[in-house]
Amino acid sequence: MEIKQSVCNYCSLGCNFDFYVKDNEIKKVVPTEGYPVNDGFACIKGLELDEQCTKYGSPNRPLIKDEAGNFQEISWNEAFDTFVTKMEAIQEEYGKKSAAFISTGQITTEEMALLGHIGRTHMGMNGDGNTRCCMATSVVAHKQSFGFDAPPYTLNDLELSDTIIFIGANPVVAHPIVWDRVKKNNDSTVISIDPRKSETASNSDMWIDIKPKTDLRLLYTLANLLIERDWIDQEYIAEYTEDFAGFKEHVKKYTLEDVTEKTGISRQQVLELAETIYQGERVSFWWTMGVNQGHQAVRTAQAIINLAAMTGNIGKPGTGPNSLTGQCNAMGSRVYSNTAGLYGGRSYSNLADRKKVANILDIDPEMIPKKGTIPYNEIVDGINKGEIKALWIIATNPRHSWANNEEFKRAIDNLDFFVVQDLYPDTETSELCDLFLPSVPAIKKEGTLINTERRVSAVTPVLDKEEDELSDYDIFYGIGQALDTTDSLDNWKTPKDAFELMKECSAGMPCDMTGIDYNQLVGSKGVQWPFRENEELERDQRRLYEDGEYFTETGKMKFIYEDIAEKPELQTEEFPYIFNSGRGTVGQWHTETRNREMELVEMSSLTEAYVYINPKLAQELDIKQNDKVLISSTNGQQREFTAKLSDTVQNDQLYAPIHYIETNALTPSVFDPYSKEPAYKYVCVNVEKIAE
Repeated sequence: MEIKQSVCNYCSLGCNFDFYVKDNEIKKVVPTEGYPVNDGFACIKGLELDEQCTKYGSPNRPLIKDEAGNFQEISWNEAFDTFVTKMEAIQEEYGKKSAAFISTGQITTEEMALLGHIGRTHMGMNGDGNTRCCMATSVVAHKQSFGFDAPPYTLNDLELSDTIIFIGANPVVAHPIVWDRVKKNNDSTVISIDPRKSETASNSDMWIDIKPKTDLRLLYTLANLLIERDWIDQEYIAEYTEDFAGFKEHVKKYTLEDVTEKTGISRQQVLELAETIYQGERVSFWWTMGVNQGHQAVRTAQAIINLAAMTGNIGKPGTGPNSLTGQCNAMGSRVYSNTAGLYGGRSYSNLADRKKVANILDIDPEMIPKKGTIPYNEIVDGINKGEIKALWIIATNPRHSWANNEEFKRAIDNLDFFVVQDLYPDTETSELCDLFLPSVPAIKKEGTLINTERRVSAVTPVLDKEEDELSDYDIFYGIGQALDTTDSLDNWKTPKDAFELMKECSAGMPCDMTGIDYNQLVGSKGVQWPFRENEELERDQRRLYEDGEYFTETGKMKFIYEDIAEKPELQTEEFPYIFNSGRGTVGQWHTETRNREMELVEMSSLTEAYVYINPKLAQELDIKQNDKVLISSTNGQQREFTAKLSDTVQNDQLYAPIHYIETNALTPSVFDPYSKEPAYKYVCVNVEKIAE
């Protein structure tokens, strides 16, 4: 029996597993002992990686929809010719920007890079990723504050911190390996700031039950309090930051006087939180979607960064303003997908960067776009305005997952040509396409993923592909050949070729990985970037900014701040409740297209959409456990849910898991002005019992 080590392709932690394989069949899946991320531990999703595509997988050949609306199998050559013929005809009639793609954070780095090369460079499309829905806020916050999208931490900081503050994060459910590391740290105080008494809040030493989307006011008030009491690191501020004076002046207006009215947090709680931060020697702040998915999300993330920097809690063991990524390769998408930014985190608008990349790829610099893609929401709007006529979806399910998802359904109806490339032909999105391109799961792929702490890990083909099966890399390459881009594909023949190109593009950048040997990644502990050529890998765990050097023009971290914006909508008599959403259970993942194949997850998950309602509110509305309720949103949509009574939600709030299509039928078309990330976490609704 052969043992093959590979990486999980669910969440952003990038756990490694040992797959026991015999006769091209997985006999056992075991978490890899000694791997720096999970060290022999795993959640249920990783342990059942062998179940992917065993019950609901695609046929090995592409599908095309006939005039009657039924799918028919065709050959790969027919599929590639159809794709190219239809796309080129649309672009010839309506212009290059009349076609677009939406990708994902769940394919390999090399696949993302090749897609960018084909879609952006050769076809001239705009193309964004579903990472816009989860990590765009942190990306922009990092770039503006640090000068580059470079999260500072290593996951080991969870075990070294004496004060761990989670803000809008629920790692007990969303990142179980993170919570396992928290539990190993017996000397820490754990604080959760969350409007809901989540599983993490329930297991924390302190729960700050904040009003929805008032985080920024709390963080500014905390900053003002810490400054007033001189509970800050004056030396660090003076040496390694800029514009602290402006920030100090800005937060003076945010005082304890109205903090309770504005945030729901008592003065005493705020004082206690400030003193806890001051008393802590190694304070770490961790945030995820509860911060990222908001109407003023970038400034909220930067308020966390500001707190960490002004208290000297960055670049040292157990500290940091630390964003936890959502998807397995969101980090790869952020620096190597060729969408919003050029390969290696470079800039499309920088002529030197374009020339550098063109030279590496051996193409004319004029082929490279001079600016990044338009974001996801503008692609959807462009379709609904009739400006975009063709759309190519890769490894995502936006008919289900996009905010205000009926808008995406309307967009699909307006397309002339709709292509979906995925594992499954029966997702809510796949079922609506004209051409379906089936790909294989990660257990049959080769390449790399980059996890939330910047660790590059090998994706090893655990199983051999069957006849006619193609990976996403194979599909992109086949499309490239059909486009007659052969000369420009000479250096892209294999995933290793793509990795070597990305290494060259990374040279001299903060994400430099020129010292990583592709072959030596296999069976290794992974390598965090930056890791430059000729460097010695002295530690498995490395953090950034240990020397106080940032990637801004001045080399200093920037304090960035802004007045608090009005909420896009307020509770009214017609819509008196706030609807929040997030993860349901540990086993559930996004739109459940993959985890539905896991028997244990299916047995422990509800099949119908449900919503948590406070028992007091339920009594007022005569709603009992498991009653059917109708929720009406300010976006004009109504959907049915099953009521689940729980005191984990406040009396004027509702909470529904994201895994059901009904949930994002209700969320708003509201976006952060800088990151363009949807504000999934806040919409005003009404709820009523459905008469029997």
